Amino acid sequence: MERVVGTVVRGLRCPIINQGDKIEDIVVNSVLKASEVEGFQINDKDIVTVTESVVARAQGNYASIDHIAADVQAKFGEETIGVIFPILSRNRFAICLRGIAKGAKKIVLMLNYPSDEVGNHLVDLDTLDEKGVNPWTDVLTEKQFRDLFGHQKHTFTGIDYIDYYKSIVKEYGIECEVIFANDPKTILDYTKNVLSCDIHSRFRTKRILTANGAEKVYSLDDILTKSIDGSGYNEAYGLLGSNKSTENTVKLFPRNCQPVVDKIQQMLKEKTGNNVEVMVYGDGAFKDPVGKIWELADPVVSPAYTSGLEGTPNEVKLKYLADNNFADLKGKELEEAINNYIENKGEDLVGSMETQGTTPRKLTDLIGSLSDLTSGSGDKGTPIIYIQGYFDNYTK
Repeated sequence: MERVVGTVVRGLRCPIINQGDKIEDIVVNSVLKASEVEGFQINDKDIVTVTESVVARAQGNYASIDHIAADVQAKFGEETIGVIFPILSRNRFAICLRGIAKGAKKIVLMLNYPSDEVGNHLVDLDTLDEKGVNPWTDVLTEKQFRDLFGHQKHTFTGIDYIDYYKSIVKEYGIECEVIFANDPKTILDYTKNVLSCDIHSRFRTKRILTANGAEKVYSLDDILTKSIDGSGYNEAYGLLGSNKSTENTVKLFPRNCQPVVDKIQQMLKEKTGNNVEVMVYGDGAFKDPVGKIWELADPVVSPAYTSGLEGTPNEVKLKYLADNNFADLKGKELEEAINNYIENKGEDLVGSMETQGTTPRKLTDLIGSLSDLTSGSGDKGTPIIYIQGYFDNYTK
């Protein structure tokens, strides 16, 4: 019988994972159990994805605000620290800021406006226009910002992040001056010692600061790159990709994930005889149209994946073929013509009109986004995603 279903995505439930658990065994056993209970076969080129959170939990990759404070203190000493471009997040940055404040003597907090790097807005763009403010050139003090825009609360959280972040710093008796600007060089009028907290633009920010006279420049991926007094760490990303665990601890992005995905692939091959692709995923890479938030607060969508997930899709647009190349055909003749075209398509279709609208993003970004949307971030309890038919096309 001809197949009538393409890609199938399943969220798999598994036990609560704790420090010291063998994540590879849990993933493989969960996949095999789901296959048996739900009655689906495990095939070549199926995909297993595992959320980074449970990998980090199994690794015990945690750190406290005291660990963060110790590293910040070691890097900046007694200097006033310019903490610039943090994202507005209770989950992602608030606990990091608590540790930074505990290790500092004074902080100048410089916030992007109208929004942070990932789209959390402090003020509406239309309001900026009404007030005649140019965010690319105008530097605002906290008083100027309040006089212009008042107290704005986040669309989803109901938090005034200016007050919230300032209150965190002041808990430790630290002086905190808040300014608003989008040019990294602005902070150098206040201090030459800077901790850049942006994610995807951090390399540019550090380059600009260094070229313009900054003395000490670090970013979040420089904090906790090695263990501090037995803490967790991440040699590649430091505090980037961390999440709040408790009021005093963060769960760091998992480290050394490549052996994890390779081992899961090997074990599934031994158990089933099939070559299943495996990846660890974090945030998806998509934008919310209501809150205008770009989801990707992790440094990458996937910190590790097996070799079959390298590259980008090589697809053609069915509606383009039907409306243009084979516009004179109908029914079975049209199906056969499209099948034949797909089966004989080239290996590199970049620039071809037949590919327009297919947006060939990295496979890991696409699959990670699919996985993140499937698992959710709440109480679904499905940190493992099983995907079938992802590499199929119209001819299969």
